[in-house]
Amino acid sequence: MAKYQDIVFEVDDPVAIIRLNRPTKLNAFTNNTLVELRDAVETARDDPAVVGIVITGEGRGFCAGLDTEALEDTHSAGASEKGAKARPTTSDEVPGPFTYLMELEKPVVAAVNGVAAGGGFALACLCDLRFASTDARFTSIFSKRGLYPEFGISWILPQLVSMGWAMDLLWTSRMVDAPEALQLGLVQRVVPPDELVENACDYIRELAATVSPAGLRESKRLLYRHSGTDYEYAMRDADATMGGSIGSPDALEGVRSFVERRPPKFERLGKKS
Repeated sequence: MAKYQDIVFEVDDPVAIIRLNRPTKLNAFTNNTLVELRDAVETARDDPAVVGIVITGEGRGFCAGLDTEALEDTHSAGASEKGAKARPTTSDEVPGPFTYLMELEKPVVAAVNGVAAGGGFALACLCDLRFASTDARFTSIFSKRGLYPEFGISWILPQLVSMGWAMDLLWTSRMVDAPEALQLGLVQRVVPPDELVENACDYIRELAATVSPAGLRESKRLLYRHSGTDYEYAMRDADATMGGSIGSPDALEGVRSFVERRPPKFERLGKKS
């Protein structure tokens, strides 16, 4: 019996591939989808065979956001409980269904194969990198649904495309195709549809073969932590982090592999069996 209903999860060392699997709904997510997605991400986090994660969609869509029926339920609950009470906070975790991706110690690449709208747009933005097929399209959609920017998109989008373009994309909710997304800096690569997932996986494979997983973790942590902070804090924090890496097993292996002119063999991140 399959563990997941709404996603497909596989590990092909060193990559974990998560496919949103509701193609007839353009992979719009339900509450169950969100639970399964997070479970798969945490499974990949704990697996030393996984250096990085690729998230993509089955069929012609990446993710059309919240499923229409779930959206209606959310709006009904919001109206009946006056909005704020409809989404209680039960922990100290940062709100938002995808913010945990930024805390993950492994790289996450969104392989955007089709439309990414609303919450699907936010999911793509909250991954670390975005590779797009030539069929990809992006829209925040919120303003056209009478909604305000959700899921942390108002914080992450200006980091990716500048304040002015973020304002434009959120105000107009217009559809952005793959070439414009590349021009804006929203995506890092645009490739043919049949090469998309393999291209994203190859990126992770190259990281696994050449760089330290601990270095990936610390680079990601520093970049997100320092965004919006003053330079003095960032400089001191980076200096302390760098000081802690000197003499580490990875640093020693990096030097040794360079001297011996061979590929490095860095320790993977995850739970030891």
